[in-house]
Amino acid sequence: MEQRNGTPISKGIAVGRIWCYSNEKQSIPKYKVQHTEEEVARYEAAKGTASAELEALYKKALDEVGESDAAIFDAQSMMLSDEDFNELVYHFIRSEQVNAEYAVTVAEEKFVNIFSHMQDDYMKARAEDVRDVSQRLIAILTGQPRSRQMGGEPVIVAAKELSPSQTVQMDKNKLLGFVTETGSSNSHTAILARTMRLPALSGIEAAEQWDGRLAVIDGDEGVLYIDPDEETVAQARKRCCEEEERTKRLQRLKGKETVTRAGRKILLYANVGNLSDVEAALANDAEGVGLLRSEFLYLKKKTFPTEEELFSCYRMAAELLEGKRLTIRTLDIGADKQADYFGLKQEENPAMGFRAIRVCLDRPEIFKTQLRAVLRAGYYGDVAVMYPMIISVKEVRAISQIVEEVKQELTREHIPFGDVEQGIMIETPAAALISDRLAGEVDFFSIGTNDLSQYTLAVDRQNAKLEAYFDAHHPAILRMIRMVVENGHKGGCKVGICGELAADLTLTETFISMGVDELSVAPGSILPLRERIRSLDNPG
Repeated sequence: MEQRNGTPISKGIAVGRIWCYSNEKQSIPKYKVQHTEEEVARYEAAKGTASAELEALYKKALDEVGESDAAIFDAQSMMLSDEDFNELVYHFIRSEQVNAEYAVTVAEEKFVNIFSHMQDDYMKARAEDVRDVSQRLIAILTGQPRSRQMGGEPVIVAAKELSPSQTVQMDKNKLLGFVTETGSSNSHTAILARTMRLPALSGIEAAEQWDGRLAVIDGDEGVLYIDPDEETVAQARKRCCEEEERTKRLQRLKGKETVTRAGRKILLYANVGNLSDVEAALANDAEGVGLLRSEFLYLKKKTFPTEEELFSCYRMAAELLEGKRLTIRTLDIGADKQADYFGLKQEENPAMGFRAIRVCLDRPEIFKTQLRAVLRAGYYGDVAVMYPMIISVKEVRAISQIVEEVKQELTREHIPFGDVEQGIMIETPAAALISDRLAGEVDFFSIGTNDLSQYTLAVDRQNAKLEAYFDAHHPAILRMIRMVVENGHKGGCKVGICGELAADLTLTETFISMGVDELSVAPGSILPLRERIRSLDNPG
């Protein structure tokens, strides 16, 4: 028996034979063309074919994994029509007089490099979209097949890397799990694997000689067993049966309250990035949305979204929730989340740079547009707003003044708006340490443990060399969370947690004992967390 250790990116366990998927990038020759406009036309035709293929993939993904994950192919369609990407392709064809497929490889390399060097995990994972769209265009332009066909029996797919379209095009009924050399927990393949409830590992270099051999993939422990012995297979099959039972048990929790055995009610919300994620939150029986990342509306555009565009999106989200709470985080852009039209400069230390509320307060015209849309959406549902990267009472009072100005403007214009609760994110040590003073200024706190952890520990979570120093359970972080909860409650604030720690089942009892009012997590973590809370006595 051979054992390989990797990084688990989707939980679960499966037994089956390995199918080695070869997706080596072909070498694209560079050659001169005589008629550049004919080459541009050839590229335009390839774009049309690619667009049709992506539409077909969207429909297939919609049937198999739902709208939230099918949206991956909407994102790729946007990438296909991205002005900057296309202008670069046209520029190289015309200025260098080169073939279209080579121009695409140049554009791919530049854009992948930009996304790969961003600090935000979500934005970093967008490099996959660029690669996938580029390789689709190149395959069409060169007439090369994009993949080899699967066999008859269900298999564990092993590959260097897998793009979303490669994953979706596979027969779902023949998939047992994924093993890849590259790919993070935020990659599209990881997201699709979790949606399809398939185990997946990254960081394992697949060997061609594994093709056809029996294996066990353990997405919980991060291990791949090749040619497993009988005992390993028997234990794996037993765990598969147990997991099936657990899935059925979790589904029965839909519609039930999130309460401890002693009756302590905890609000269980979802973190979402777009409207499709709101639907996923409802499908997983979230009690509302605790974090809508509003910057997705800005990052996918080439110019500032209008008030009507923002309002339409926020209103739609509020109406989808049918009375359940929608908490919108105002624009967190800057640093690694760049939109060229903002004209923001590159920074040496972007995580602590000109971003989030700092941009909004510096450019009140942008901030007011968003606030007008949020307040107007509040007329159509239970809407709250919260502000990121707060470090002082002065900032909160400046925000309050702008909010009042916006309310007065809407009143004068006879535009209806709602009574929107005001909150702040506690994600800097400064905000945590003065939370007693901040509590008197707002209606609620939302503790963003991702940033709070890295700032408290002085550890860049994107730096692999510092991984050993990052401890999300560090007593300093837990003490800070307890202090924020206590200060918030003394000041009349509700307090929730919306970072990765909120979904950590080993800390659930600790958080409830601290008095946390709500937890906001990824939609897929809702039911496991509800099960955990309902199993607890009333801590504290």
